Amino acid sequence: MSMHTPSPESGGMILRPVGFVRSSVQEPFLVSDRDGISMREGPDASRDHVRSVKEAVSEIVIDENRIALLDGIEEYSHVTVLYWGHKVPEESRSVDRVHPMGRTDIPKTGIFSTCSPARPNPVLATVVALHARRGNVLEVTGLDAVDGSPVIDIKPYVLAQYPKGGVRIPAWMEGLMNEVGERRA
Repeated sequence: MSMHTPSPESGGMILRPVGFVRSSVQEPFLVSDRDGISMREGPDASRDHVRSVKEAVSEIVIDENRIALLDGIEEYSHVTVLYWGHKVPEESRSVDRVHPMGRTDIPKTGIFSTCSPARPNPVLATVVALHARRGNVLEVTGLDAVDGSPVIDIKPYVLAQYPKGGVRIPAWMEGLMNEVGERRA
């Protein structure tokens, strides 16, 4: 499986997946098109989906020819997974602004200010808990990727590389995170 744009000589990039995701998530809970994004099943079902993904076990299957990439990974409790949003339609990649999470009660904002999968290049990232490694397979929880998503890269989650204070997020994002957290409790 290869995703690519024009050759490096022409100023393009070439991405080659290192593996893929095995997940119970068959369809993204956010639907995107040229007009933006919307929730597939409404706010309550979408919140339930977000909660269930946090607890669901998924697998990241690395190409057996690249198994050495995983040496030492089991020493980490968490990893950051970068994957390709392969179910994001091409027309969604030209969307510049969306209502976050498809919520029309939140004003539209620029794609780069959201975690929306509708992006010019649907490179998505999630920090997951790493539970086990079996050969070329990582067992994780918290992966919101759709089954079959190509994995582009995996990086160890090292807390010291992230700010410990002074982090600010918009009120609407904090509200969305609180809603999911409140429902989980």
